[in-house]
Amino acid sequence: MLVIVAPGQGAQSPGFLRPWLEDPTFASRFAWLATVAGLDLAHYGTEADAETIRETNIAQPLLVATGLVAALELFPHPADAFAQVGAVAGHSVGEIAAAAGARVITAEQAMVLVRERGNAMARAAAATPTGMTAVLGGDRDEVLAALDKHGLTPANDNGPGQVVAAGTREQLEALAAEPPAKARLMPLSVAGAFHTHHMEPAVGHLAALARSVSVHDPRTRVISNRDGRVVHDGRDVLARIVGQIASPVRWDLCLETMEDLGVTGILEMPPAGTLTGIAKRTLRGVETFALKTPDQLDDARAFCAKHGESSDLGISPTWRMVVSPAKGTFHQDTAAAGTDVLRPGAAIGDVASLRDRTQVTAPHGGTVVEWLVEDGDLVSPGQPLLRLHPEGGA
Repeated sequence: MLVIVAPGQGAQSPGFLRPWLEDPTFASRFAWLATVAGLDLAHYGTEADAETIRETNIAQPLLVATGLVAALELFPHPADAFAQVGAVAGHSVGEIAAAAGARVITAEQAMVLVRERGNAMARAAAATPTGMTAVLGGDRDEVLAALDKHGLTPANDNGPGQVVAAGTREQLEALAAEPPAKARLMPLSVAGAFHTHHMEPAVGHLAALARSVSVHDPRTRVISNRDGRVVHDGRDVLARIVGQIASPVRWDLCLETMEDLGVTGILEMPPAGTLTGIAKRTLRGVETFALKTPDQLDDARAFCAKHGESSDLGISPTWRMVVSPAKGTFHQDTAAAGTDVLRPGAAIGDVASLRDRTQVTAPHGGTVVEWLVEDGDLVSPGQPLLRLHPEGGA
């Protein structure tokens, strides 16, 4: 199985976009998304220095636009992607690129959202001097205890040996003066304490805008930063992206879900390297491909063909599927089992895992066409559970 991932803020570096813009098709598509964002992104990706592209309102649109246009270079015919990509995930702002790649939102909607996200987060960051520091190594419990002692938030949990602390400059300085045993601290090139309560003002702004955004259910599995769940309701994907601004990124749980899905290959969109590096340390035996420059595209397509398989979530005009959010045991809801028509939002059962129990609903409702699992069956993330005929569908 192939999983495509999109990196978050901090992955950018001066000039990383230069080789990509040598291709006229890439350059014209990129110029269109830059116009939607209202920024000279070509300049920022080629000529601007590290300090300039560190700014939140520049870095975030730059990363999302790059990922979206590079995806069209990788899959010139989008239908080819859905025949190969088993799941998508994005780290922090990379979730917006992942959502657009899964066709939850359009590229233009993605650029408006990321523009407003970046501006709102920059304003929130300016209110109080804050930042983020990667804590590499050390005992996990000791690291989390040290963060709690200094009032810091584990804003990114990226897997074994890498937790990102976020908070005020004073709190980060206190951690640096008293680091956890056997841990190395690395300040990150970001402008604020992202994914903490310091970003709450940005959540409100984006939530108000998101109410006017039309969405579609994903064409492939979307793995959420919030809890590693597979999400197949477009409204839920967007709501999670908004809420994630002030909530920790659980990339460790995303990696667990990839493993549960049976991932064999992970390809990271440009500017690549961060997420594939984490995957190499965490998912033993899984091949990775960091797409950094356009001269790698042929090899990247071969990598996708080697690992690709459809997620079986193709959209038909006559039916919808409800899928499992996680690995576990499916327990069918008695009322749902005994009816032929489900109202929108009706519970169909729950999935019990070692970690928790998650209710599964039919967001759109409809007429029951076919149950694809039985009570007590073991299910995997994104596995179809129920096929529905939409109410009023043709």
